[in-house]
Amino acid sequence: MENRLYLMSFLVLPLLGYLVGSIPFGLIIGLARGVDVRTQGSGNIGSTNVGRILGQPWGYLCFVLDVAKGFLPVWFTGHYLSAAVSNSNSTLPMAGQLAWLLAAASCILGHMFSIYLKFHGGKGVATSLGVLLGIWPYFTLTAAVSLFIWIGVWGLWRIVSLASITAAISFPLAFLLLIWRIPRWSFNSLWPLFLFSCMMAGLVVLRHRNNISRLLAGTENRSGSPRKKA
Repeated sequence: MENRLYLMSFLVLPLLGYLVGSIPFGLIIGLARGVDVRTQGSGNIGSTNVGRILGQPWGYLCFVLDVAKGFLPVWFTGHYLSAAVSNSNSTLPMAGQLAWLLAAASCILGHMFSIYLKFHGGKGVATSLGVLLGIWPYFTLTAAVSLFIWIGVWGLWRIVSLASITAAISFPLAFLLLIWRIPRWSFNSLWPLFLFSCMMAGLVVLRHRNNISRLLAGTENRSGSPRKKA
């Protein structure tokens, strides 16, 4: 990788990913409706709290926007790197994978620790989903498996946090399963992606630590039920 490519891959694109990931769409939607979502419900800027306060259509809009701000920078970075190294039809070299993952991590960290909100933010589930969909095909296929698990858990218990935690934990395991089942995938060449999947799952679980306490206490909120700010 040439010096200019290194500069773009390891500095410019991750910085742009962080700035885009930092956009607090939940807060923007709330303020446009005359409500600061940080002062109501759970106090979170994510789609679940937005939907609880403003109604589900606004929650869905927030979810789509939060997914998009994770997907678009990562998708663009992947295409840029593939074109730059003339390697679009095979696994990116190690440096390319690391640059791709750095951009992905920047988007997620931007949502969780937004520069526009004095380094506060949301829990990163929707933005993480967008990031995963952008890392085609490795995390896109894996995300489909985890999304299926999310829908199943939510359908059984109607608890968003439980579904999110379960899906996050399942993600690295699903990625390993796909590596084992897809002949062209090799752990030796994709281990940086696996390590990233573990770190991302751990970060999502960590951001849900208050929810885990409420789940263990049996007081966690179910979909459609009001809850005071935690």
